[in-house]
Amino acid sequence: MSPLESAHAVHSALPKGGLFHEKEWRIAPRPFALPDGLAEELEKLGYRLLLFLRACDQLYRQSVKGRQPAWVAEILDAGKPAELIAFQRECGLAGDIPRVIRPDLILTDEGFSIAEIDSVPGGIGLTAWLNKTYSGLGFPVLGGADGMMRGFADILPGGDIVVSEEAATYRPEMEWLASELNGSSSKWRVLDALPRQDWQPSLYRFFELFDLANVPAAPQIMDGVRAGFMQVTPPIKPALEEKLWFAFFWIKPLEDFWRRELGERAFLALQKVIPYTWLVDPAPLPHHAVLPRLEAHSWMEVAKFSQKRRNFVLKVSGFSERAWGSRGVVVAADLPQSEWQMELESALAAFPTQPHILQTFHPGRLFDAEFWTPAHDELKTMCGRVRLCPYFFIGEKSTQLGGALATICPADKKLLHGMRDAILAPAS
Repeated sequence: MSPLESAHAVHSALPKGGLFHEKEWRIAPRPFALPDGLAEELEKLGYRLLLFLRACDQLYRQSVKGRQPAWVAEILDAGKPAELIAFQRECGLAGDIPRVIRPDLILTDEGFSIAEIDSVPGGIGLTAWLNKTYSGLGFPVLGGADGMMRGFADILPGGDIVVSEEAATYRPEMEWLASELNGSSSKWRVLDALPRQDWQPSLYRFFELFDLANVPAAPQIMDGVRAGFMQVTPPIKPALEEKLWFAFFWIKPLEDFWRRELGERAFLALQKVIPYTWLVDPAPLPHHAVLPRLEAHSWMEVAKFSQKRRNFVLKVSGFSERAWGSRGVVVAADLPQSEWQMELESALAAFPTQPHILQTFHPGRLFDAEFWTPAHDELKTMCGRVRLCPYFFIGEKSTQLGGALATICPADKKLLHGMRDAILAPAS
């Protein structure tokens, strides 16, 4: 089969109505081939991120109990409703972490950098469909034809996938996934986030916690968890969904904690792939101190950095409608100095209720990739940068890599996400 015929076959296999509501992408004639050695590194990464999230949960709970600095929990709880803070601290949720871990990896000349970890990730059904479709055309893919489906089925034996109105774009992919998993049975249901009397014991949460006020079923679901009737993943723990954790990972006073909880090997391995991250805290420094690696005595000095020195991104940490889909991300070097100062001052002012982080920026390695679109029945080549999203499924005894979604964006785009002019392909 020629590359053009492969692209036609992929397009023809799309489910009626698509996999995302009113979204489309450029089709690759073949999977995205991972650079040498990267597949092996991904296998190791899943277990390291499992250790990392467990350590995050442990650090938060120890901070609440006074066994670690109190400011850790205070910053993580900033701006959260009291009910949610109390709920995540309940004893029954200790140690509970998301059963699907999806890091956003930017491929670089040295390997990759983890931009962030998404605890409520889209793309599960899409990547499952891509793996099945390209495997059916004879291509090898990471995780195999059914790795995504097996992984999702392993984390929960069946149950309800609850999709909020805010996340409705992703509903078609979850409906496709549920239909594939069910076969002749009806173990999985995709439901609106409305109260009901016939909840199944297992629930996959496809709604953001900042949007909880618009999730009518939320009180009922939380009562079910408290009563021990319902198991929910990702767990209802807003602290775990903050980007602040990358800043905490690099804060010197917490280094001994991370080394102990992660183990020396995992700690050093994560130091290589977690970009250096600062907590944008307006607290004044002692007169003899500087912000680490920035060599600035205050954030106002950073606000006056030249474009050449601004090799970082400013991000909303979490619990905000701007905390996903690159909405709350600012590439510092792209802004005139006056706009950069305004953005940084705004982030500092928001600290009491909406913390921000500053993160070193990795633009990504360039790749040439072919694509096809229905509008032009021919293959074209694009030079682009790659965001790789591997999906790790956390079972009772193992961490399974189900597959990985490659999003190849035009080279002139600084923020890599599933835009209309991006190529989406499974990784091989």
